[in-house]
Amino acid sequence: MSGSFEERSGVVWCGTPWGRWYQTLDEVVVEVRVPPGTRAQDIRCGLHSRHLALRLNGRHILQGKLFDSTIADEGTWTLEDRKMVRIVLTKTKRDAGNCWSSLLENEYVADPWVQDQMQKKLTLERFQNENPGFDFSGAEISGNYSKGGPDFSSLGK
Repeated sequence: MSGSFEERSGVVWCGTPWGRWYQTLDEVVVEVRVPPGTRAQDIRCGLHSRHLALRLNGRHILQGKLFDSTIADEGTWTLEDRKMVRIVLTKTKRDAGNCWSSLLENEYVADPWVQDQMQKKLTLERFQNENPGFDFSGAEISGNYSKGGPDFSSLGK
C-alpha cells in the first residue's frame, strides 16, 4: 500500500492494486482503473449502505463490506475517459472522528503514515468548516493521531 499527499488539494490517497481511494469529512471517493475503451454498459456497480460491488464484463473487480456505513441512495459512480470508474460514497457519520482506516472491512487498509495523514486532513477540514473566516493556508497540525491526538498550538500565530 502506498499513499501520497497532494498539497494542492489536500487529498490523502491510499493506493490499491486496482486504483486508489481517499476520504473527506462527508465522502469516500474510490478510483478504479479499467481497460481503455471500457463502455458504461460493460460496468455493473452496486452501492449499498454497507456493501460495494463493481463488476466489469461479469468479472468482479471490487467487492465487499464497507468499513463503515454510507447513505446508499446518495452513492454515485461515473466512467471517466473510458478508463477509470469513480465511485463517490456519502458517509453516514460525518465528523473528524470517523476516519476510515480501510475501504472495506480488513481490505485495502491505509498504512499507519497514510492513516495519520488522513486523520490530520479530516481534522483540518473540520476546523475550516467551523471557522470559515480563518486562513488555514499556513496551518500545520502536528502530533501522531494514534498516540493521543493533535497539537494545535501553531494555529492563529
